Amino acid sequence: MREFSAVYEQQYAVALFNSVRYEIEGGGGTQPQLLHRKDPLAGRTIFSGNLFQYLEENRKWRNRFVNVPNSYAIHLYETRTAHERGLHPKVTINCAGYKALTSLDEYMELINNSLPGIKAKVGSNPFIKCATPFPLILWHPYARHHYFCVMTEKEQKKWHAVLQDCVRHSNNAGLPENNTVQTPAFTDAVRLYRQAKGHYGTWDMMCGEPPQILANLVMESLHPQVRNVIGPRLKGKLQQRQRHWMLISDAVYRQVASQTAGQYGALVQACESRKAPLDARLRTDMDQVVTSKEHVSNKIRALVMPKAEQLLRTSVQPYISSILEALMEPTSRGFSEVREVFFRELVEISKNSANEGDKEKLGDRLSMLAFHPVKMQSCYEKVEELNLEGLQQRFEVSGTSVFISRAQILMREQMDNAVYTFEQLLHQSLENQGEEDMVKTIQRCQDRVLKKFDYDSSTVRKKFFREALLQIIIPYMLQQLSPSCSAELPHFKELIFEDFSRFLLVDNMFEEVVLQSVTKDIMMAVKEAAVQRRHNLYRDSIILTNSDPNLHLLEDSPSVDWATKFGGEDANGSAVDGVDGVEGKAAGRKRKQVVSMIQLDGVPLPYESCMEVPGVELIPEEDGEAAEKDPKSPDSVNEIRGLINPVLEMTVPLKEEGQGEGEGEGPDGAEPTTITAEDGQLVGNRKQPLDEERQREADINSAIQQIEMAVREDDGEPPAGSSVDGPSPPPATDCDDGGLQSPVKEGLEEGERRPAASGLNGQEASVDPEDVRVAVA
Repeated sequence: MREFSAVYEQQYAVALFNSVRYEIEGGGGTQPQLLHRKDPLAGRTIFSGNLFQYLEENRKWRNRFVNVPNSYAIHLYETRTAHERGLHPKVTINCAGYKALTSLDEYMELINNSLPGIKAKVGSNPFIKCATPFPLILWHPYARHHYFCVMTEKEQKKWHAVLQDCVRHSNNAGLPENNTVQTPAFTDAVRLYRQAKGHYGTWDMMCGEPPQILANLVMESLHPQVRNVIGPRLKGKLQQRQRHWMLISDAVYRQVASQTAGQYGALVQACESRKAPLDARLRTDMDQVVTSKEHVSNKIRALVMPKAEQLLRTSVQPYISSILEALMEPTSRGFSEVREVFFRELVEISKNSANEGDKEKLGDRLSMLAFHPVKMQSCYEKVEELNLEGLQQRFEVSGTSVFISRAQILMREQMDNAVYTFEQLLHQSLENQGEEDMVKTIQRCQDRVLKKFDYDSSTVRKKFFREALLQIIIPYMLQQLSPSCSAELPHFKELIFEDFSRFLLVDNMFEEVVLQSVTKDIMMAVKEAAVQRRHNLYRDSIILTNSDPNLHLLEDSPSVDWATKFGGEDANGSAVDGVDGVEGKAAGRKRKQVVSMIQLDGVPLPYESCMEVPGVELIPEEDGEAAEKDPKSPDSVNEIRGLINPVLEMTVPLKEEGQGEGEGEGPDGAEPTTITAEDGQLVGNRKQPLDEERQREADINSAIQQIEMAVREDDGEPPAGSSVDGPSPPPATDCDDGGLQSPVKEGLEEGERRPAASGLNGQEASVDPEDVRVAVA
């Protein structure tokens, strides 16, 4: 850490110089066409559901409720109730640096390679026995591993997508790009520190927060040393030695992480305290610093360029097109899939609008599409096909995970930008034109957004290709050129004024010269690729700067609350347009907060994840046909309550005074009265004029008594006032008290339809059994 701190302090001053220079001189690339949402996950919970977790202390599997907030850390609770009560989670997992696995064989291969000199037999039993055939494992090269399993293959795929999303976000969330001083200072310091140790090229463990990255940096050299000392001393069977080594590795990693966190915090604080005077000096002497840098860079260029050009011609230029082709094919397919998924969602929205569906669910289906792991999984899988085999060995690339992860993050950003732009355009159009022809309005907004997406997608991909080529080629060139140039570089320090020596470092200028030597070839290769139609790239000559200035006025507009606009729940959580108060309010809030919910199909009701379902309403994962084929769990708490306490609705004809035969709304000229049975109680839903309120109350009370008698007869209980052993009295045909004839009729065989034959107020009527139904709320 002392060595790294010295490098970081040097790079901090260089990064500050570059930041201030960019601010003064300006610059930048083309303007994006899509709008960017600044904080799309504010106030949201991303995922929730249930998994089986393996507890290493007692070697048993336990059902755990999983909640993933917008930080993408995984919180494990004993039950869903514990989470709702605000209790602390049993386990919190930061997924940075982990790898999500779905195969025990793949996991055991990694474990068997962790201890050198110990050769496991093929097919040897793992030290963990999975409770189901569908495991989910989070593996880390240094930290503790976590084991889960689910009941079905379908759930395994869903949860694997969730875990991959958590890993992807955690890996890339620690170094914000908008911090133009600390982020470049840290990344350059890590790169230069590793180069001093002989490690060039990409690094898979450059993931997470800076303290985590530093812990990985320490473990890169410390882990093999500890393993070589402790590994031979481990006793017992193979599985036992593997378990013990994992525990030791985790303990070492936690100690290292705690120390790097404290020392990095102190380092950043010390550099920030010196930032103000350095910034003031730079702004005063910027011209002289820039002039001095150009002078020294020209001297270094004269030394390096001949050697660099020779290396380029023989070892780099012949392979640029091959590297680019390997990068472009899967990446372009991934971005095309993003466009297709977005288009399909808009088509579904148009269909719902044409069929007069719930307009307040418009935002529920689309708003969080970019952060829905299952819907985005098809896009991510396209990029995972990226393969640099053959080129990896030549340019000593450690792997493709860095490029795959970066492409997936860019795909998610483009999807969210497209969604946000569409919402703002649609909202603006509806404000100006109304909701009369909503399908055409959606179509116009869709066409505009897709054109902008195509342009931004092309721009983002070309930038990604250039950066990836540089990440592959520059470390290789530095490794080849450093032995012949490193001895000469210290002499150039004498050309830098002492006052400017903090901002101008010879090593950085050397790397910039190497970068400039290959930039032209990379730019030309990407331009040539843009001409080929199969890659769907715009040429650089096509620039749409300020093509839609009115749209960018909406850049800072908040996300549209469609539930408030079309009825539902307002910003304060109050019921709007007839939405039920307390219950509707709670359900609406959950729908807004939960992006995705993992539920099990065909699992009995007591399994808790069936009850955690708001996200299923928010973004449906299956189309209508799939839903009909596969029975799904209840989609709301009300449905679950309805399964436990069914609602029985019986339509009873009611004839009003002065109404003739054939008049009225119900059969026999009577208006229907609906009587519901819920939670063991009967409730009347009356649809009569207000002037007959009292008469209806008497009718309903009488009907309730008759239904209770019918229920007792169904259960084998004799009605009040009758003998247990004696025959039941024949049903009365006339009811002076306006009562309801019992629907139970003696003499009918079991399973035969039993019409309810007598209405209220003595009116003879036959109620069709279809009118007696069970409704699940």
